[in-house]
Amino acid sequence: MTRPSWDEYFMKITRLVAERSTCLRRKVGAIIVKDKRIISTGYNGAPRGLAHCLDIGCLRERLGIPSGERHELCRGAHAEQNAIIQAAGSGMGMEGATMYCTTAPCSACTKMIINAGIKRLVLGDRYPDELGEELVTEAGIETVFLAVEPVIDGD
Repeated sequence: MTRPSWDEYFMKITRLVAERSTCLRRKVGAIIVKDKRIISTGYNGAPRGLAHCLDIGCLRERLGIPSGERHELCRGAHAEQNAIIQAAGSGMGMEGATMYCTTAPCSACTKMIINAGIKRLVLGDRYPDELGEELVTEAGIETVFLAVEPVIDGD
């Protein structure tokens, strides 16, 4: 048996966090790690106290909006946004932290990541938002793509 690397370990946890998502189109999870400690987690879903898309349907589906476009026309907050909000609400500094996310961030989330001081992204998959990718590059954020499964089988 081999131990997972730190990136594999945290990405497996991120995939598990994504399972809490209430989005009907794409389940996304994010965690913020600083000094090998998880300081916050987030998944995509409706704001606190509001009805979830699981319960009332998807506005983006009804309007025929393709993935990666018109992010403002969605009931849900993105996983990255929720992780940043949770860390900030707890008074946790994110300067120099790593964000693990099952999907690359959109341009709106990328701007929040840059302003939060997150310096490294470990991502499970791409997202169709070229501006997001350009902003990550311009900001000099180290990016690693790493696909892993959420759990290990066995006793």
